[in-house]
Amino acid sequence: MAHILIIEDNEQNLYLHTFILEKHGHRVTPARDGEQGIHLALEVRPDIILLDIQLPVMDGYAVADELRRAPALAGIPIVAVTSYAMAGDRERILAAGCNGYIEKPINPETFMDEVEAHLKK
Repeated sequence: MAHILIIEDNEQNLYLHTFILEKHGHRVTPARDGEQGIHLALEVRPDIILLDIQLPVMDGYAVADELRRAPALAGIPIVAVTSYAMAGDRERILAAGCNGYIEKPINPETFMDEVEAHLKK
């Protein structure tokens, strides 16, 4: 069982992601914006962070950069869960400090495998 921090402002996406993860025995901590996500990451030290890129106040790129600056979070995988799938987006996401990304809308059939693949690295 992993502890997963989800930084996501869309309630439907947050509900679906949480539902799938909890159904597979994982513990989920939600954050609805980047600042809250950074605070919670430092507080709970999750096993993995699922990060939306389109967030209010502070976008996911800035959040990933900030998370990577915190030595306490150095080994925690950050996976962008985003609808950004254009040429160059993947590179920009990885350059911001993310370890990978999962495209939205997620595929409920493969979502768990994609998340667990990043947990095992």
